Amino acid sequence: MVTSRRVLVLNGPNLNLLGKRQPEIYGHETLDDVEAQCRGVADKLELTLDFRQSNAEHELIGWLHGARETVAGIVINPAAYSHTSVAIMDALAACPCPIIEVHISNIHRREAFRHHSYVSHVATGVICGCGTQGYALALHRLAALFEKADQ
Repeated sequence: MVTSRRVLVLNGPNLNLLGKRQPEIYGHETLDDVEAQCRGVADKLELTLDFRQSNAEHELIGWLHGARETVAGIVINPAAYSHTSVAIMDALAACPCPIIEVHISNIHRREAFRHHSYVSHVATGVICGCGTQGYALALHRLAALFEKADQ
């Protein structure tokens, strides 16, 4: 059963190194900083947050399968899996809720292989190039979609 206004925030590979890995691209904030920001925004928007990260594709897919009937929305930064994982795309396609894809950097201004995202094919919306603020924007968008659905 879907828990009203419960949001799953999933982070893919290497995001556990946020703040340490390529700070010139991804900034100096850590994933713990991003989670704290998301929790603050979620509280203001009256959202319940489930925030997770994994470097393992199968674990992300398992979490998506488990979320199918329990969350009202998904925010996902699939990181490098954006460009390679049909399996994550398929798992997201099986989720009936809105999905917002987030990228910290503007993937369209980077290497050519990063310009394509399988996840974008099933996402309700895509936010890229807004730094870690993209997560907050995604939560605001989901809250707006929930409000519209409640009307």
